[in-house]
Amino acid sequence: MRRVVITGAGTVNALARDLPGTLAAMAEGRTGIGPLELADVERLSVQIGAQVTGWEPEALFDRTKLSLYDRFTQFALVAAVEAMAQAGLAAVPGDPVRWGCVMGTAGGGNGTVNDAFRAVFAEGKNRVHPFTVPRLMNNAAASHITMAWGLMGPAFSVATACASSNHAIGLAFQMIRAGMADGMLAGGSEAMLTFGGLKAWEGLRVMSPEGCHPFSLGRTGMVQGEGAAVFVLEEYEAARARGAEILAEIRGFAMTSDAGDIVMPSVDGAARAMRGALADAGIAPGEVGYINAHGTGTAANDRTEAAAIRAVFGEAPPPVSSTKAMHGHCIGATGAIEMIACLLALRDGVLAPTLGFQAPDPDCPLDVVPNAARKADVPVAMSNAFAFGGLNAVLVLSRG
Repeated sequence: MRRVVITGAGTVNALARDLPGTLAAMAEGRTGIGPLELADVERLSVQIGAQVTGWEPEALFDRTKLSLYDRFTQFALVAAVEAMAQAGLAAVPGDPVRWGCVMGTAGGGNGTVNDAFRAVFAEGKNRVHPFTVPRLMNNAAASHITMAWGLMGPAFSVATACASSNHAIGLAFQMIRAGMADGMLAGGSEAMLTFGGLKAWEGLRVMSPEGCHPFSLGRTGMVQGEGAAVFVLEEYEAARARGAEILAEIRGFAMTSDAGDIVMPSVDGAARAMRGALADAGIAPGEVGYINAHGTGTAANDRTEAAAIRAVFGEAPPPVSSTKAMHGHCIGATGAIEMIACLLALRDGVLAPTLGFQAPDPDCPLDVVPNAARKADVPVAMSNAFAFGGLNAVLVLSRG
C-alpha cells in the first residue's frame, strides 16, 4: 500500500485566520474563547464561545459567488487556499480526475438555516433566499472546494457529529493509500455559533457558561467554537518527486461504533479505535509521544477518554492535551483543527497545553500538560475524536 503525507495545511479559527498564527497561539497557550457577538445573545444562558470575530466575507470573495457561500463554506474555502499555497500548488499536479476532496461537518450551513427560520417565523416573510438549499447542504464546502481547484475525483462530505473531520481525513488517507486517488484536500468546517444552534446545544445541558477546563476537577462543560482546517494529502513518492515539503505522514486510521448510547461515550469503543489506528499504522503504544485528546471538558467524556487511554497505553501513557480550551469545541471541524496541534508536536517538538486546568481529577489520571506548553521529542502523535452517536475516529501521524 502507498504511503500518504501531508504537504499543506490551512485554517480559520478563533485563534487565528491562518496556520502560523494558530501554531503560535497554541505554543503560547492563548485562548480564543470570549463573549459571543450575535443576534439575540442576551436570550442565551451561555454567552461565550470561540468565535471568529471581525469576519468580513465581502473582502474575501466575489460578490456574485458570495451569495452561494454559507459561513462554513467561506471558512473552508479560505483554509483550502492556504493549504494549497503551502503545498506549493497553484493547481493540482497531474490528472485532476485523480484528485478529490472530503470534508467533515456536523451542521453544514447552520447560519443559512438559522436565517431562513428567522425570516419565516420571526419576521413573517413568505420567501427565503433563492439559494437557501445549496447554501445549507452539508456537501456545500466540499463541492465549492472542488470547483475552486478543479478536483474531479472522489468528493463528498462526512457528517459524524464531533468526529466528522477525523473521519474525512481518514477516508481521504485510505483512498490515496489504496490507489483510488493521488491527492486529496481533506478536513472539516463548522459555523454553528448561531442563536438557534446554541439554543439547541443548551438543551443538552453540556455547555459551560464560564469556560472550558478539560480533565480538570470542577470542570463545568464544553465551550463551542467555529472554524475550519484543510490539509493537502498526497502519495509520498509523488510529493517527494515534485520537491514538496512534507509536514507529516499519516500512518494509521481506525473508526469504531459504540453501538450503545446516543450521547454517552464508551470506554470500549474509544479504546478499540485507538488500538485499531495503532495496528493500522504498525506502531506500538510505546512509540506514541503525544495524544491530542477529544477532551471536551464534560464529566462523561473526559473520564471515559482517560480510562480508554489507560486501557490502551497502560499505567504510564504519553502526555495528553485537549486544545478545546483554546479554540473551543468546533464540532465537525474540531478534529481537523486539533490535528494542527499534532503538527506542532511532531515538527516543532512543542506540546500544546490544556488550558483552564485547575486541579487534578482522580478519575482522569493523565499527564495533561496543564496550562503551559512543553518541549518534547515526539516521533509519533495520535489524534482522537469521539462523537455523539458513539462514532469514533482516530488518526496516527509521524514526522515526515
